[in-house]
Amino acid sequence: MGGTPTIQYVIHIESYVSSSSSEAQQAASVDAIAVLLKNDLLSLETLVREMEMYLTTTDNIIRSRGILLLGELLMRLMSKPLNDTAISSLIEFFTERLADWKALHGALVGCLALLRRNTGTGMINRSQAKAVAESYLKTLQVQSLGQQDRKLCLQILECLLDRYRDALFALGDDLVYGICEAIDGEKDPQCLMLIFHIVELLAQLFPEASGPLENFAGDLFEILECYFPIHFTHPKSDDVDMKRGELSRALMLAFASTPLYEPSVIPLLLDKLSSSLPSAKVESLKYLSYCTLKYGEGRMEKYTKSLWSALKDALFTCPQSTLSEDSDPIDGLGFHESEIMTQALELLQVLVRQHNDSFLSLILGDGDISTFLNSFSQFDDFNSLSTQYKQRLHAVGHVLSVCIKASGSSCNKVFESFFPRLVDALRLSVENSHGIVHSALDANFNFGALYLCVELLAACRQLVVSSDEVASAHDLACDSWCQILRSFCTSLCNVFFCLIRASCVESTWNAYVYAAVKGLEILATFPGSFISVSKLMYENILLTLTSIIESDFNKKFLWKAALKALAESSLFVNKYHEDEKAASFNSIVKRKIVSLISSDDLNMPQSLKLEAIFDIGLTGKSFMYSVVSELEKTISANLSEILVHGDRRLAGLTPGLLECYSNKVLPWFHGNGGADEVSLSFAINIFTKMENNSSLSLEAKGKVFCSMSRNIWLSSDFPISSMRNVL
Repeated sequence: MGGTPTIQYVIHIESYVSSSSSEAQQAASVDAIAVLLKNDLLSLETLVREMEMYLTTTDNIIRSRGILLLGELLMRLMSKPLNDTAISSLIEFFTERLADWKALHGALVGCLALLRRNTGTGMINRSQAKAVAESYLKTLQVQSLGQQDRKLCLQILECLLDRYRDALFALGDDLVYGICEAIDGEKDPQCLMLIFHIVELLAQLFPEASGPLENFAGDLFEILECYFPIHFTHPKSDDVDMKRGELSRALMLAFASTPLYEPSVIPLLLDKLSSSLPSAKVESLKYLSYCTLKYGEGRMEKYTKSLWSALKDALFTCPQSTLSEDSDPIDGLGFHESEIMTQALELLQVLVRQHNDSFLSLILGDGDISTFLNSFSQFDDFNSLSTQYKQRLHAVGHVLSVCIKASGSSCNKVFESFFPRLVDALRLSVENSHGIVHSALDANFNFGALYLCVELLAACRQLVVSSDEVASAHDLACDSWCQILRSFCTSLCNVFFCLIRASCVESTWNAYVYAAVKGLEILATFPGSFISVSKLMYENILLTLTSIIESDFNKKFLWKAALKALAESSLFVNKYHEDEKAASFNSIVKRKIVSLISSDDLNMPQSLKLEAIFDIGLTGKSFMYSVVSELEKTISANLSEILVHGDRRLAGLTPGLLECYSNKVLPWFHGNGGADEVSLSFAINIFTKMENNSSLSLEAKGKVFCSMSRNIWLSSDFPISSMRNVL
């Protein structure tokens, strides 16, 4: 549009206020005027003077469009400095227009734009903010407005509470009452997000136990409680879950914003735990965890018995989804954690830490848990255990684990109460089987005691290695649980060895195998200052697990568990610098695992050999360099043997090694500083030997060539000249 800036902005004003203009034309007019103002081609004072007739006319439509235009322009000029005089005139104008309900939308936009301005660009002062709030409370009936205007009203409230608290404090009861009126009955999700945050900010404005908020706490909570749990009956978009989650968290923050809500919140959440809807249970548990922390020990003490009763019901009766026999081990019982159990355990952790002695006493003295533990001897045979019994065992194990991980003192109490009799039950099982457990004798072996022993071992190890407790490692090492564990360490190892030997001879239940291997892994990875197993016992553990990798690859569950245990052991010796254990690990595991690369044993599938090598190798650089060196030597020797003698057996195995080198070794180099010159030369030699090797199929050559070329470029600054040689 041609003409001088003056002519341009007048034309744009007229276009915007014209009822015949489309939304696109109006937006273009606002943008055009905003550019003139930002570039100082037009002053705000000149603009307002030119617009005076549109801002004050008795024509409701034109006046509302004029006021909205000015408000929209201020939204676009948030970062443009304005002097105090301009700010004062503008905020006074828009504050007065809050009473002009036919032009209200523009007034709300203008007020919000001015309230959001920052220091340095010109912002309203305390008295002006108070005037906006007073006009708002006096003139606006928020819930009678449309969604867009309600949202603007709530955004203004949010902004006032967030940025102008000093100005609002003196309004006291009038402010709280006005907010109650403004938010009561809201249903729009976007507006609800604002409402929940407003309630949270209001609690920050009046944090005192007695004051304006106390007078209306019941009214505010009555407004809030109808939204719990958040539930959408008419989804409007694909991201409903995300919005539900955001709304739920905002409501939770509002619930926990002040202890004044505690007498209403906790009973509501406890009541909702009995709901038949799993989502309501999950939300209740999540809110209870958060509110418990916020309200504090003093206020929550009176609820401990009710909370433990509700938690027991949630933990012991909630269904767990089961895994198939082919699935990787999760917990030895074949359960995935349900969301209810996950949230219940989080709440339990909060309560045990907050009310350490009193809540722990409830658990240790619980009759249902004691009765269950005393029933072990009646249900020894894993095959005879009902799903309900397994779920109860699963839940009890998790409850005791949470207690152990809470602190050294709670760990002492759990171990003193349960651990000796659990180990005695295991030793009795082995003695009854004369030191050998066969599948036919499973009924003599106490699986419940085995499962809980391993769960308690895992929990106290987690206590040791957790960041908070490592700082007081010396004190922990002197605790009674540590003394108890040391006294039983050898017995436990022998029980676990016994179970693994049985599983290698006959097919036994995966749950026994998982627990035994996990038990050995835990005992092998305790830091030395706690319950370090003897050097001989540690090496026996490594030999047993390595033997499984070499010989029991046809037992998938056992093999996977042993591989995971060895990888964890490797990570442990590297992380905690256990030099003696590292030496044993290298001499036993490293030597045997690396030798699998060049092994002539064709019984073990090559894919499993490579899986074992790399799962453990990737846990430490020195181990991985040994793997790379042996792999390169084996590939080079194989290619030479194929080229000279045409060995078909090696011709079938070597492509797998080449693919492994390309897809695992070279990317590993890429993540660890790039390949060295020796490895790059080796890669070039491979291409040369493959090119001249007629025993390798064209398909194998092409596959390896493409993969290796790509990964060489990724793993190093490969010289262009070298790549030309390869090509």
